[in-house]
Amino acid sequence: MPDAVCPADIDETPRPGELPRVYALRMAAEKAAAAAAPGSFVLAADTVVAAGRRILPKTDDEGEARAMLALLSGRRHRVLSAVTLLDAAGQARHRLSVSIVAFKRLAEDELAAYLETGEWRGKAGAYAIQGRAEALVRSLSGSHSGVMGLPLYETRALLRAGGYALG
Repeated sequence: MPDAVCPADIDETPRPGELPRVYALRMAAEKAAAAAAPGSFVLAADTVVAAGRRILPKTDDEGEARAMLALLSGRRHRVLSAVTLLDAAGQARHRLSVSIVAFKRLAEDELAAYLETGEWRGKAGAYAIQGRAEALVRSLSGSHSGVMGLPLYETRALLRAGGYALG
């Protein structure tokens, strides 16, 4: 159980030409550095939804959400979840989970019904697999927890490697 949850106030704008993998790893590392505290374990993560080389942002705009979901409709995309651990000595360790998600082809009524839920707000790629969008997923290869936002296998491996006592 964490002692504190500290949102990192960093610029999350992708750099020009930055690839999704590099961006996810950079965001997790920058979040960890922003929350660093001497003698403490700091765990930070970032999840990126990528269609090819394109990073799909978090959105609060319904039109943008519709366009992203239409792009994902009937095709596969990657979800990259990066985790960084700063151990008590300040050493950084990084892990990356890459999952492949395939959406069913979305009929207009399905797309409209999902948008109506508002579940897409603030979500990378305009969906939350832990909610109603899971019914739109035809297949998933990789980490379900990674698609949700924190890949548990990789997180546990980082904590063990950093010497954090797991119960």
